[in-house]
Amino acid sequence: MPLHDDTQLFEFLVLEGAQAGLSWSTVLNKRDAYRKAFRGFDIARVARMTDAALEKLLLDPGVIRNRQKVYSARNNAHAALRVIDECGSLDTYFWSFVDGKPIVNRWRRRGDVPARTELSDRLSRDMQQRGFNFVGSTIIYAHIGCFRHKEV
Repeated sequence: MPLHDDTQLFEFLVLEGAQAGLSWSTVLNKRDAYRKAFRGFDIARVARMTDAALEKLLLDPGVIRNRQKVYSARNNAHAALRVIDECGSLDTYFWSFVDGKPIVNRWRRRGDVPARTELSDRLSRDMQQRGFNFVGSTIIYAHIGCFRHKEV
């Protein structure tokens, strides 16, 4: 499902990082709290969050209270701003890895879906080199995949 909105792309990146090691339902049940906690996923506002604001989030049961995951949102906002400065948008950056065209997989069974691909490996490496964290290949594969594939 093509997505071209930097705010939503950043939101999914933060949520996918928070999900690492947990079930998606855990994160989705906390999505509204995450939107409030991380300023509607406004990248510039998240980048300006202070240590004190992040420490306060560690007391909020509405978010996953893992220090590395909470602080990674601000770190990734800084990295995203650098990407935006260089590429014009997160949208342009992400879509450049697939020449602007969605990849349509034809998996027959859920068990056929890989945890990572060459593309997610490449994008993950590039993001890590740009200073992003919680962007391992499996997380990035989730980021570039679509749970609504069958529906659309």
